[in-house]
Amino acid sequence: MTHQSPARAAFAAILAALAFCAIGVRAEAAEKSHGISIFGALKYPPDFKHFDYVNPDAPKAGRFVLQGDGAKTTFNSFNGYNLKGDFAQGLNVLFDSLMIRALDEPDAVYGLAAHSAEIADDKRSVTFYLRPEARFADGTPLTAEDIAFSVITLRDKGIPFVALPLRDVAKAEAIDAHTVRFEFQGDNIRDLPLIVSVQPIFSKAYYANRVFEESTLDRPLGSGPYKIGDFKQGAFVVFERRKDYWAADLPVMRGQYNFDEVRYEYFRDRTAEFEALKGGTYDFREEFSSKTWATEYDIPHVKSGRMVKDTMPDGRPGGAQGWFLNTRRAKLSDPRVREALSYAFDFEWSNRQLFYGLYTRTHSYFENSDLKADGLPPPEELALLEPYRDKLPAQVFADAYKPPVTDGSGVNRDNRRKASRLLTEAGWTLTPGDSSTTQVIRKNSKGETLTIEFMIDDPIFERVLGPYVENLKLIGVEAVLRRIDAAQYEERKKSFDYDIMLARFVLPATPGVDMLSFWGSQSADAKGSNNLAGVKDPVVDALTITMLNAKSRDELRVAARALDRVLRANHYWVPNWFKNVHNIAYWNKFSRPPVKPTYSRAVLETWWWDADKAAKLAQQ
Repeated sequence: MTHQSPARAAFAAILAALAFCAIGVRAEAAEKSHGISIFGALKYPPDFKHFDYVNPDAPKAGRFVLQGDGAKTTFNSFNGYNLKGDFAQGLNVLFDSLMIRALDEPDAVYGLAAHSAEIADDKRSVTFYLRPEARFADGTPLTAEDIAFSVITLRDKGIPFVALPLRDVAKAEAIDAHTVRFEFQGDNIRDLPLIVSVQPIFSKAYYANRVFEESTLDRPLGSGPYKIGDFKQGAFVVFERRKDYWAADLPVMRGQYNFDEVRYEYFRDRTAEFEALKGGTYDFREEFSSKTWATEYDIPHVKSGRMVKDTMPDGRPGGAQGWFLNTRRAKLSDPRVREALSYAFDFEWSNRQLFYGLYTRTHSYFENSDLKADGLPPPEELALLEPYRDKLPAQVFADAYKPPVTDGSGVNRDNRRKASRLLTEAGWTLTPGDSSTTQVIRKNSKGETLTIEFMIDDPIFERVLGPYVENLKLIGVEAVLRRIDAAQYEERKKSFDYDIMLARFVLPATPGVDMLSFWGSQSADAKGSNNLAGVKDPVVDALTITMLNAKSRDELRVAARALDRVLRANHYWVPNWFKNVHNIAYWNKFSRPPVKPTYSRAVLETWWWDADKAAKLAQQ
């Protein structure tokens, strides 16, 4: 079972682009390049015809219906770049960017609206040269003024997750209609040429009479491969392929976005979603529930081959999924309390009894990657950590912290004893409960009860959290599950109004400045940021900056591992689990390229409607 944050669906493509592209830059110094790579050469030459993972001759036809990320239940806005409202999924297909990432490289972007880029020798500016043929959907030219406007608007008015990485863009200047230059300030500029290259491009004229910060159901004007067609607020939205899309035949777009229509359906709960799939209401589903995947796809549609149940390899890092502990709350500010909460969760029992053995325990913020810390810190990591020894937990200098392990029996007495000891050391002592219960409770010297609320918006998590809550009660923690509707959940998340919340972040293979949004001090109080735990630690900040300034893959690896040790030893989360595959089910009317890109599912981008399969399916 994994959980996609319901506030981030419209940012999926942007997140992926930032995650894989917000990293160090290497292009020929002061020379134009058709792309920008990181720590090495570009895979694709200037005259490449298409990416290796597409079918360049894929037909443009058909309809693709999906339920999105399985967590978002409604929408009331087509503005996905501010904090107001619940925005629709899929908005990224409306907007082009200067460059687009190659999904089979962890660290490369190639020209889309810009045919080339030129990075200054001192890396303090980058110039992009635009394709004169670039157009918005209304036929108006896409110019350097639009690009400068877009980046500065996102920097100043965008959602924190997007705005923070742009903070050191000092200037955006339209040199002429087809040339735009960005100037950078500060010390953390390594990532900025790539970050600005993947931002969505807005029409400056379109926003001349509109307020960017407001939510709206007006159809945005973009320059991307789709436009918004029919929709019903909170129920569905249709994206229509633009047959006049200016970039359809560019190498970076050939063989991609092949469906004439992409439709997102919205459902109030997972049960309704799954029944709708079986009924043919939508075509494709990635299954995030291990129970459903293991027990509920034994249906006639799958047995007959009308529906395909399959797994696709996922080459991305395993991601940081867990219950994030809000250290802004005084009761969770002591790391001993946070560590105690980890001892109360029995992953081994959960994996066996609830997940059908499909998952592996997460240890690291950089799980399933070479950035994960392991064992004792080697000399090169110690060199980064030693200056902060007096500010760090002793665990940082021992074996990299791993969450406690049980025998899977569900009894877990030894771990409960360790949790109880930690809580007592932190000043939360056991006292008798009220007359209605024999349960003991934890209170501090002020007489305050240690209460923990788990905030969820989906009943599927009750079966996982239920045993965890019971274990917490056994050590005197008054734990409760609080299920709320999606809109309230999103608002409370944005304003950090929770004790503990579940989230999953797929962090990049090569982290960049966007990581400051996850654990940087300046993002801890920025409404809507990804710093769910409220991390405010100067050592974490310093090690993150060291990672951001790495000049080579080896330097980055050392810094990331040192940072990983510090984050894990401070117990900002109770780690969950991961798997390195996508579990998917779809009606058998589509085809896909023989090669899947390493770093993306790429279904919407590279699959196509197969007329022969669709006809056969209709006859069955």
